[in-house]
Amino acid sequence: MDAYLQRIGASRTSSLAELQERHLLSVPFENLDTHMDVRIVLEVPWLHEKIVERRRGGFCYELNGLFAELLRDLGHEVELLAARAYGAEQRLGPPFDHLVLLVDGEWLVDVGFGAFALHPLSWTSRDDQEDPAGVFRLRDNGGDVDVFQDGAPAYRVERRPRELAEFVPTCWWHQTSPESHFRKGPMATRATPGGRITVTGQKVVVTENGRKTSTDVEDPAAAFREHFAIEFQRGHLRQSSASGVLRQS
Repeated sequence: MDAYLQRIGASRTSSLAELQERHLLSVPFENLDTHMDVRIVLEVPWLHEKIVERRRGGFCYELNGLFAELLRDLGHEVELLAARAYGAEQRLGPPFDHLVLLVDGEWLVDVGFGAFALHPLSWTSRDDQEDPAGVFRLRDNGGDVDVFQDGAPAYRVERRPRELAEFVPTCWWHQTSPESHFRKGPMATRATPGGRITVTGQKVVVTENGRKTSTDVEDPAAAFREHFAIEFQRGHLRQSSASGVLRQS
């Protein structure tokens, strides 16, 4: 965990808000393993090796899964909560579509949703919450909680605590299903002090102090290497219909 703190430029005395912000400024939200024939393993040693030792990023199960371990090591109480992200036409994704953290029973923490809050959100407040990334609001929806960003629904959170292993089936679905938005194309994005940088297979988009610039990408591998120090090699996933095993082709 000390190596993890060094990776994000934080210390054991950093506040929860500092830990979240420094994480988002250091570790990208990215789906490149999904396009490099790498099976994501939701186990802490595997996540630590990828994110801390190889200085990679990941998506929600990986980023929030490992961040939960860091917070527990620092003395916080952390519960893993399942959420369903809102997609096109405000349609909810499948169960366990997203993973978020409830910290110390009062803070919603999320370092795995791409462009989202830089600081923890109050779990109990139902008022507007201002953040450098926008205005957020939580609203009860039956037994669940809807989270809004700038007036638009982001995701719906269940209140029941979960274990990381419970997210394995949907993690696999996101890596393999043609319906998963993570299968549409490679991408990596990270917050910056003045905004955000995002690289896809087609574009490099930089937002700085509210101003956005977009540049076409001729060589995706070079772009991911330049902006995120990630060696990207495009792969192809094929599922054996007989065994259901993920194979390379």
